[in-house]
Amino acid sequence: MLTRIDLRGRDFAGAGADPRTLLPRAQLDVSQAVEQIRPLVEGVRVHGVEAIREATHRFDGVQSQSLRVPAEVIKEAEQALEPQVRAALLEAIARTRKVHADQRRTDHTTQVVPGGTVTERWLPVSRVGLYVPGGLAVYPSTVVMNVVPAQAAGVESLVVVSPPQRETGLPDARVLAACSLLGVDEVYGVGGAQAVAMLAYGSRGSADPTRELSPADDCAPVDLITGPGNVWVTAAKRLVRGVVGIDAEAGPTEIAILADDTADPAHVAADLISQAEHDPMAASVLVTDSTALAEAVDAQLAVRVARTKHSERVTTALSGPQSGVVLVDSVEAGLRVVDAYAAEHLEIQTRDARAVAMRVRNAGAIFVGAYAPVSLGDYCAGSNHVLPTAGCARHSSGLSVQSFLRGVHIVEYDEAALREVAHHVVALANAEDLPAHGEAVTARFERESAA
Repeated sequence: MLTRIDLRGRDFAGAGADPRTLLPRAQLDVSQAVEQIRPLVEGVRVHGVEAIREATHRFDGVQSQSLRVPAEVIKEAEQALEPQVRAALLEAIARTRKVHADQRRTDHTTQVVPGGTVTERWLPVSRVGLYVPGGLAVYPSTVVMNVVPAQAAGVESLVVVSPPQRETGLPDARVLAACSLLGVDEVYGVGGAQAVAMLAYGSRGSADPTRELSPADDCAPVDLITGPGNVWVTAAKRLVRGVVGIDAEAGPTEIAILADDTADPAHVAADLISQAEHDPMAASVLVTDSTALAEAVDAQLAVRVARTKHSERVTTALSGPQSGVVLVDSVEAGLRVVDAYAAEHLEIQTRDARAVAMRVRNAGAIFVGAYAPVSLGDYCAGSNHVLPTAGCARHSSGLSVQSFLRGVHIVEYDEAALREVAHHVVALANAEDLPAHGEAVTARFERESAA
């Protein structure tokens, strides 16, 4: 089922040696999707709620009477929640809050010189739009992962958008229940590119921005959009980037497992399947120096895939070009491969797993040892499951409290401190042929010079 890529005997340690082109990866053409949804996004910008309703009917098969979910419906969803799911969500919230509370940065003042200080303040974004997918699966856990760090950052206004279900015309009841448990009452049954456009531009439309709208249809623009979605959501986020901030352009989910002959093939196979279950384009990659393990994992997959609920979806993902087994000469070589791959989720199932994990440079999140599967991080580890995909872990981080904060420098210099450095400012301003920059400093001492 899994394609084998044999990198044994190859040296990737030298300059210019890069295994990235040899590794499996999902092919996602966001640029093409951008052009396809550009008219839709522009329609929402100009026409607002009418364009949102039309797109919702066309793509979701829902003729919505109002965009916003009534507060009483959100509360009722919580009250109807199965007790075991409620308990699990509350535990996930508590653990996620515990981890994210420790991420909040504090303001710091540096005295550069006597009379001259720079203070770095960390200020939360004012209004945030949180996208919660609702396609092949529903994700109340993603509500937790988006809302908790935003609340920890001190964001004052949170709005959740999630696709309406054809049967009810509302987002999934478990998503609504999670919103209620977290105290979020501004929720819209809007998904896809139209939801991203609504968050970026609001629902009034530029054609008549002063018109009266029903409160149930009046969504104000946000400053930042976070949360994963399909290719259309990703394309829309790319289009509105600059109008608003975005967290990342999320692609299909992916897991890489670096394992040696100490790994349990049943664990490895189960974890590969767990991510393949998300989407036919999901990537599951095993990197190992043990041919015996690779064969044992194949045998486990043959049994486990056949009996899993979403076997057809899993089979498509595991047999696709984005998944495979990568054979390497050693764990050391495997480290170079997984660093080049920069997986969204990376499991380390080797001898001295923590020591190996601490040497990894590129991964969205790292799961250490036999008892820290990715599924734990998806729900109840306390970590965040909104993570960089498609190799973006080489330069980007997962969602955290910092995603919702902006660092602002406050510069305070008194007269003596400015005078002391004035000649350096003038010298640099003149070197850059920007003399007025220097004059803005010397103007403060002109009377003194004239006297």
